[in-house]
Amino acid sequence: MHNNRIHNNSSSDNLESSHENKRDSQSTSPTESGDFTLDEDMSQDNNHSDTANSNTRNRTSSASEDDIDHSENREEQGLFDNLLSGEPIFENKEVLRPSYTPRKLPHRTEQINQMATILVSALRGDTPSNILIYGKTGTGKTASAKFVSQELESTSQKYDVACEVEYINCEVTDTQYRVLAQLANKFIEKNRNQIDKRIDELKTLQSSDQYLSGSASSAESIDSVDTADDTISKSPDESTGEYLNLSDIASPFDSARDLDDRIESLRADREEMELVPMTGWPTDRVYSTFFDAVDYHERVAVIMLDEVDKLVEKSGDDTLYNLSRMNSELDNSRISIIGISNDLKFTDFLDPRVKSSLGEEEIVFPPYDANQLRDILQYRADVSFKSDALTDDVIPLCAAFAAQEHGDARRALDLLRTAGELAERSQTNTVEEDHVRQAQDKIELDRVIEVVRTLPTQSKIVLYSIILLEKNGVHSINTGEVFNIYKRLCEELDTDVLTQRRVTDLISELDMLGIVNAIVVSKGRYGRTKEISLSVPIEETETVLLSDSRLGNIENAQPFVQARFDN
Repeated sequence: MHNNRIHNNSSSDNLESSHENKRDSQSTSPTESGDFTLDEDMSQDNNHSDTANSNTRNRTSSASEDDIDHSENREEQGLFDNLLSGEPIFENKEVLRPSYTPRKLPHRTEQINQMATILVSALRGDTPSNILIYGKTGTGKTASAKFVSQELESTSQKYDVACEVEYINCEVTDTQYRVLAQLANKFIEKNRNQIDKRIDELKTLQSSDQYLSGSASSAESIDSVDTADDTISKSPDESTGEYLNLSDIASPFDSARDLDDRIESLRADREEMELVPMTGWPTDRVYSTFFDAVDYHERVAVIMLDEVDKLVEKSGDDTLYNLSRMNSELDNSRISIIGISNDLKFTDFLDPRVKSSLGEEEIVFPPYDANQLRDILQYRADVSFKSDALTDDVIPLCAAFAAQEHGDARRALDLLRTAGELAERSQTNTVEEDHVRQAQDKIELDRVIEVVRTLPTQSKIVLYSIILLEKNGVHSINTGEVFNIYKRLCEELDTDVLTQRRVTDLISELDMLGIVNAIVVSKGRYGRTKEISLSVPIEETETVLLSDSRLGNIENAQPFVQARFDN
């Protein structure tokens, strides 16, 4: 037993010792042989145990490494990886946005040709007649006008005629100050760029061997370029980088001093061109700056005023009056105005003198019908979507929905784009009819939310009064009931209470916006009243109203209103 304990300890200390004892046991006595056999078995058991433990550790280590690898792979899969895994449906989504100006405008050839016939006089250096464009939203007015403007500018460059078009969105730039400031800054930037080019050309002449040799007279005279002339620029020779003919870029100068003086004069002109800040200047100073900027050199400037009725509605017709009368005061340039309006009657509010000068030529854009909308959508879809991305019923359905909205092509394009986005989010390969119907619901809800969000506070309280009445099961809501709830809400919110007549007017405005449906009904000898019902989803509308911090704790007023129904 003692030997066994010794041998066991020995085998535990060193595995090689057991192997040596195994070899020695072949020459020992049977009894010792038996002892060594037991020792060998125990050593082998320990050896197997160590090997098993080693294998277990190896497997554990391998499994741990696999887990790390999988974890790293999971970490590599970012938030957008799965969303990008599918094939995109769109080839160029921007083609479906209102800001895009296509190279082809189906069913607007007549109106485009009318504009081109009027504006072609600008390419001859004459002043074109002012144009007033009418039409409902989405009838192609702005797109057609921008298309003609791009063609006008590209043609003017081809024939080396100074003709420029400036676009102003009067829904955003809706005051006389902002319109004049934006126009002034655009022309100032163009004048600065022109002066920079001219100075570079004169420096090229100044450094040329031809000029340094004193033979300035060899530069043949062409039109002298000063503050009343066009800047002349030619492309340099591709092999040398020098201008092909110095006489094409410079006027004759008698001496180096004359050339230096001309460069300094141009630099002084540039320094004097101060950009107009968006606020802070007197309006007459802004007008004077704009006048000087546009008249800096000879050109025909076409000013396009989109949504011009919004400008007149907010700021009156002073801007149009000043612009339409500028040509009688300008020395070098000429101005033509293109006004674009959704309101066919906005000129009724203009000064007769402005109306006569602004509406020299009128072009009307009629609404599109369903077939025309289908052609427009098909043309855009061919460019914006990948092939076979639309099922056959998508475009006709989009056209049908938009035709119900007074032939609104913008609505049709929004509908098609939104349907494509919904299909892409669901990671399908095609846009189907269901996507169009979902897009229709989404666009309608978005429109309602935006309209409700921008309502005045008093209109929101009136609308919330109607919502409370409907939520409490009141049918055929009349004006008196709305006024009673409205008055109680105003008291709880510590807000001024309007008269019942004014509340009736606010209900009519909500009816015009399509938020409520108000029908005048006769009550016989009791007179007439309005029966009011909501035309929008209650929950979404209520959520938008409650998100307005100006309404304060309007939810806290509900128990008081509820008490009225309980009584």
